[in-house]
Amino acid sequence: MILLCTILFSSAAVSQSALLSCDDLLKPLAQMPANHLEGRWALVAGSLSHPASLEALKQRDSITAFFHDSNHTTSTNYTQVNRFPDGCQHLTYRLSRDGGAFTFLVEDGRFNLTGVFLRTSCPDCLVMRWDVESRRRASLDVYLLSSRRREVEHGEMEEYRAQLECLGLPPPVVMSPTAELCPEETGTSSTPAAAAAAAATVSPE
Repeated sequence: MILLCTILFSSAAVSQSALLSCDDLLKPLAQMPANHLEGRWALVAGSLSHPASLEALKQRDSITAFFHDSNHTTSTNYTQVNRFPDGCQHLTYRLSRDGGAFTFLVEDGRFNLTGVFLRTSCPDCLVMRWDVESRRRASLDVYLLSSRRREVEHGEMEEYRAQLECLGLPPPVVMSPTAELCPEETGTSSTPAAAAAAAATVSPE
């Protein structure tokens, strides 16, 4: 019975996403629900318009995002931790928030990143759209993250894939659900090889 219910739910999610227009699929959230952001999120899949950055994503074993102070309605602390085969890279930023939109606050102007949270039928997921401009790249990135799981149901992934198709983005890089996640730490603990790999970067810069 549980398996049957799961199959029916997944099929319903696929049918629902197929019926939604691109306008509906890409509609930004007007407001992020209180407490929803707080804590750890594992990257499930990502797609980027910048080819080199898309290849860089494939070099990561896993990516974890941590949101803190998310109850603050106008700003949030964001830490991204990239796991490479030989180490972890920690990147911490402050985000200003306006409803479902956000901007990375960078004092030295290394990059400009604005974004929105997109709709998703997945209850423990985030879909983040990043619009990035930096010295290295101009890119449209869309990421699917989950706070409870390392992989999502078929229907939930198909909904995400439909969003990518609406934006003309390539098929997503799907992260391994068994790869180890890095712990949250202060500062950067990457090895030289990890730092070199990060130069191509899937992070904002």
